[in-house]
Amino acid sequence: MAEKISMGSNGKLKVPNNPTIPFIEGDGIGPDIWSASVRVFDAAIDKAYHGKKKIKWLKVLAGEEAFNKIKSWMPDETMKAFKEYLIAIKGPLTTPVGGGIRSLNVMLRQDLDLYVCLRPIKYFEGVPSPMWQPEKVNMVIFRENTEDIYAGIEYMTGTPDARKLLDFLQDELNVKKIRFPETTSFGIKVVSKEGSERLIRAAIKYAIANKLPSVTLVHKGNIMKFTEGAFKNWGYELAEREFKNKVYTWPQWEATKKERGEAVANEDMRIAGIGGKVIIKDAIADNFLQQALLAPQDYSIIATLNLNGDYISDALAAQVGGIGIAPGANINYITGNAVFEATHGTAPRFANTDSMNPSSLLLSGVMMLEYMGWRDAAEMITNAIGKTIRNKTVTIDFYNLMKEGTLLKTSEFGDAVIKNL
Repeated sequence: MAEKISMGSNGKLKVPNNPTIPFIEGDGIGPDIWSASVRVFDAAIDKAYHGKKKIKWLKVLAGEEAFNKIKSWMPDETMKAFKEYLIAIKGPLTTPVGGGIRSLNVMLRQDLDLYVCLRPIKYFEGVPSPMWQPEKVNMVIFRENTEDIYAGIEYMTGTPDARKLLDFLQDELNVKKIRFPETTSFGIKVVSKEGSERLIRAAIKYAIANKLPSVTLVHKGNIMKFTEGAFKNWGYELAEREFKNKVYTWPQWEATKKERGEAVANEDMRIAGIGGKVIIKDAIADNFLQQALLAPQDYSIIATLNLNGDYISDALAAQVGGIGIAPGANINYITGNAVFEATHGTAPRFANTDSMNPSSLLLSGVMMLEYMGWRDAAEMITNAIGKTIRNKTVTIDFYNLMKEGTLLKTSEFGDAVIKNL
């Protein structure tokens, strides 16, 4: 009998042995990668738990399939199912161009208040990479998912609203630095203390729970002092207020250097932590992107705002083989709602060709199983994907960059992963 996942009064998920989990196949290559992935999920769960646990998959509609069938890009029934069952998984979705229809992915994140975009970036041995030592990249990105550019407060030049905002800035706030006012469009950057704190709190809790050495607050606070700079300051204040016995912040380290009289290099503190405590530090966004190439081993958990997180997620994914193998999740750790998703696009040219790499969706499923506490099945899938790639049995994206590889279809890659469980 299928049951629902729920959030317990202790703030922890209650996951039955036979939970119902909604899924969206997705558009373009979505049905191909879902078909391969769901077989892997079921096989791993069956092997790990000997039939005692099983997911009941509930298909729901969104994107092109939903529009073609019921003339709605995101039906109310789909959003209701995501709220009711807490956890869901999805393939890539098309967002129609024009007509004022917002991104379906952003709609899900906003309407379900999925304030953490979680993106783990890890290298699998054998994956073609432009990096000299890609195995040094092992980070988890916590990207704020509801504010900053996702607030969507924009006004196009020439519109009455843009003129009204321009007049207010110039007449009421005495702003003098708008260089070309008659042709200027406006976007408002929204960063709140509450939004920043819940994102950073989740990142620190994750680091503590997984015994990881550091959380780096990545920001552009040297220029945007009251938004990005405030994000950094609120993060340090939160760490010292709520986690003072479990973390050590960079300002604390700097302030007590003289009185300790220790001959410990700053680099040791940045990398390894102090006395088993998680180190809370920060980095300017542009410098971080440089350091992520030069010394990625110095970073573990990244907590950052929306736009920075967008750049960082794809840049780091490229270092370990591209977004074809990059998983993702959107989570509200308070309500328990979470949507796990392939991070790449729909690639409509390759729809129904059974040729694309399902690894992004597979690894997003791994994240889902970990979130549910089904770690044995999750670890099985991760190890099996690693073995499949090491054997050079891969889909076209990796095959084209390998020597002496074996080309597999999407479905055949799924078969190979199941064989290697």
